[in-house]
Amino acid sequence: MTAELATHQLDNLQADLHALREQRISNHAFSAAARGHAVLLATLPPRYGEVLLGLLDRLEAGALFTEESCSFSHQALVDQLQQWADKARAALVAQNS
Repeated sequence: MTAELATHQLDNLQADLHALREQRISNHAFSAAARGHAVLLATLPPRYGEVLLGLLDRLEAGALFTEESCSFSHQALVDQLQQWADKARAALVAQNS
């Protein structure tokens, strides 16, 4: 049951990430939702949580910039979040096989 809930939370995170990419939700809304996926974070190895929280901190800090700057690229950060989600999915699959 925990694995199913973790996968469901990852699916929700992926949908929210798609909405973030299309700017249908704010950085803060995405971050709050992602931080709320406690079962997903508890199911993955601890390093996944550390990396995700670091990315979310950068996303929230980057919300202060309205345009791309030399120190912040919204697109690059969204791409890194996508890589995290892909690796998290692979880790969940590996745990369940």
